[in-house]
Amino acid sequence: MLDTIQAINKTAAFNRWAGFEVTSAANGEAELRMNWREEDMGQYAGFLHAGMIGAMLDTVSGYAAATVAGRVLASHFSVNCISPAIGRAFVARGRVVKAGRKQVFAVAELYAQGEGADALKLVATGNAILVPVEEPASAPQKKSEPAA
Repeated sequence: MLDTIQAINKTAAFNRWAGFEVTSAANGEAELRMNWREEDMGQYAGFLHAGMIGAMLDTVSGYAAATVAGRVLASHFSVNCISPAIGRAFVARGRVVKAGRKQVFAVAELYAQGEGADALKLVATGNAILVPVEEPASAPQKKSEPAA
């Protein structure tokens, strides 16, 4: 499953730009890691921008849901910023709370990693409702017009 989610992650241009790395994905859980880039990820006071926080929480929730429900899209998600997101890297962990046929409920946490490899500080949490979707159909074929 990890290989599948990593392959999906590589197809998303935003995730590639942000440097999202899928470090684990299985059995209703997923984890992402992203290194801090001061030049283009901060807000005016120098903390990780809330948009990046939301993106990480949304993405990790979707990947956790995908491990149990396949292809999903978020229908709702919320973010709670707990403290300024300051770190050299960020780790997001997502977990499925309940998976049904039409909705998957997930929770996520975002941690800032300081200088010590094990020093993680909780900076944000999130909740998501995701809906399973079918694989996109191939483009419809244009019908040929009958000759007049």
